[in-house]
Amino acid sequence: MYQVIARKYRPQTFSELVSQEHVRTTLENAIAQNRIAHGYIFSGQRGTGKTTVARILARCLNCVQGPTIAPCGVCASCLEVTASNAPDVIEIDAASNRGINEMRELRENVRYRPVRDRYKVFIVDEAHQITNEAFNALLKTLEEPPEWVVFVMCTTEAHKIPATIASRCQHFSFRSVDFEEIVGRLRWICEQEGIQADAEVLSVLAQAGEGSIRDSLSALDQAIACCGTTLDAAEVRGLLGAFSLDALAQITQALAGSSSPRMLEIVDELVRNGHHLQHFVRELSRYFRNLLVTKIAAENHRLIAGSEQERKKLAQIAAGFSEQDLTRYLQLTLDLYRDLQFSWQPRLHLELGLVRLVEAGKLVSIEEALAGLGGGSPAATSAPAKAATPASGPRSATMAPGGIQQRIVAALHELGLAFTADAVEHSRLIATGGELHFTTPPQFMLAMEAGELDKAVRHLNAGNWRIKVFAGDAGAVDAKPQAQPPAAADEATGRALENPEVQRFREVFPGAEVRVVRNLKD
Repeated sequence: MYQVIARKYRPQTFSELVSQEHVRTTLENAIAQNRIAHGYIFSGQRGTGKTTVARILARCLNCVQGPTIAPCGVCASCLEVTASNAPDVIEIDAASNRGINEMRELRENVRYRPVRDRYKVFIVDEAHQITNEAFNALLKTLEEPPEWVVFVMCTTEAHKIPATIASRCQHFSFRSVDFEEIVGRLRWICEQEGIQADAEVLSVLAQAGEGSIRDSLSALDQAIACCGTTLDAAEVRGLLGAFSLDALAQITQALAGSSSPRMLEIVDELVRNGHHLQHFVRELSRYFRNLLVTKIAAENHRLIAGSEQERKKLAQIAAGFSEQDLTRYLQLTLDLYRDLQFSWQPRLHLELGLVRLVEAGKLVSIEEALAGLGGGSPAATSAPAKAATPASGPRSATMAPGGIQQRIVAALHELGLAFTADAVEHSRLIATGGELHFTTPPQFMLAMEAGELDKAVRHLNAGNWRIKVFAGDAGAVDAKPQAQPPAAADEATGRALENPEVQRFREVFPGAEVRVVRNLKD
């Protein structure tokens, strides 16, 4: 009968154990010094070796050569523990034996000596599911058991174990297994089984486990059943519902181009191909997380679960975005994943969420916006500049409105639109929210055609601005009374008000008031 890989290659000794060195070292020392506790709690995520270590411990204690840290593996006790039919190693599934009656029966069983072996070992799986009443019934036995009894309680939720129980046991916390260790184990097993799997396939299988060796081995079993002895990365991804780095990179390509239509096309492709939209968003959030980590700590490869080739590609993609952008994208994606859990229209939510990502990419920090007003100030030159793209919108124009107006006039003359140029010269221009607002006297309104103005903006390569023309008095804004600056009470206030950046800011925002000036040297 076929035996699944996870059981076939289950470690039988401490030397075969993958990871968990802190647990292995402590237990080996305890056995070697004959300091064996009567109660242990093994906690950690699924598939990290809790039950496996409990069985190894039972073999070490009951081997004919033991107690020993290297059981022989050929005596009756070792063979029976491996086959899960040892009379003195009792495994209890607490998920189905969680009540007070089952614990009373266990308590009665403890009173009797082992049938053959040195110790009677009770391995309790999913121990957190035992009821409080059942734990109370076991409390006294666990505190003062007979010398031949050892309890090992395995759980994925250690916080649910009552403190009265935990205080009577030694607690070992099992860690998730590193990505590279899982890949190494998968590679070794494939060699033993005669399976051809390249680094990309092993990376996909290791990522599927998310730190659990058992889950990765189950995925390997499934992949072998699908692909045979030669595993193909594309087929394995399709089998496991995973998305390739190239598929996820379509999102960042659309973000780089500020392309909302492309986002809608990606959603349509996902729906047509029958992909689970919430699963896609989960993979997308992991993708943005890896990009952010790569941007922050590219040299620390342990933080990224992926092959060397994948890490290089992530670094190339992350180079096109700032930390602020990637942080914003990750947060929006996590919010989208949460919303999809309760959505009756997942496609609508996904489309809206991806379009929000595009709009979020157009946001500019207040520092960058203010630095742009200076047109060459030290703050503007020191801020990290983004690569300009045709669809980068109004962010690509960092000049003040007055400068834009004069350049538009020059561009209109170059295009042979003298009447429109004259009308623009007599108009008042305000740039706000990605729009250019022209306030034009009524006698010049006929020459102010939005199409010609848009043509001049494109001629300047000044970005994508929406043009709006209003009839009115172009001098009305200038005639607005300016807020009087506060009196220069001291030298610091005088210097601040004479600063060209401050003066330029007050020109752009006529209603602004300088109320307080603080000397940072004080």
